[in-house]
Amino acid sequence: MKAVISIVSIIFVSLILAACQTEQAETMVLLDEKISEVKISESKGFGGMNEETIQTFKDKKSLDIFKMAITTAIKQPQQAEIAEPEYDVMVEYESDKGELPTHGIHLLLGKENEKSMFMYITDDSAYLTSPKMTMELRKLILSEE
Repeated sequence: MKAVISIVSIIFVSLILAACQTEQAETMVLLDEKISEVKISESKGFGGMNEETIQTFKDKKSLDIFKMAITTAIKQPQQAEIAEPEYDVMVEYESDKGELPTHGIHLLLGKENEKSMFMYITDDSAYLTSPKMTMELRKLILSEE
């Protein structure tokens, strides 16, 4: 009888732990393809992309920083007051199979030691980076050392 109670207890605890682990924070996603470049432009507001590029990044280190910043940004549970985006970020991919879509993302770049906010151009959900990722983005976009 004790063995049955122990087994049931173990199963019950396992189910509770599994349920807790499935409630992970939702993050932004990119295509599972190699990024060829990231283009930055001054944003003209929500919903569209300004294609007048002010910066282009093609080096591996910069591309890795953008990929990390975007894919670790955490979706905010409620819709907050969102200021107009400062930048439009266009993520372009390498492909042997033909053209892949460009990911268009709005960016509100945080100040030093603040979080930055990303938003897909097709959605009004806000995703926040860590202050550390803001620092890395500021170094790239604003050429801060």
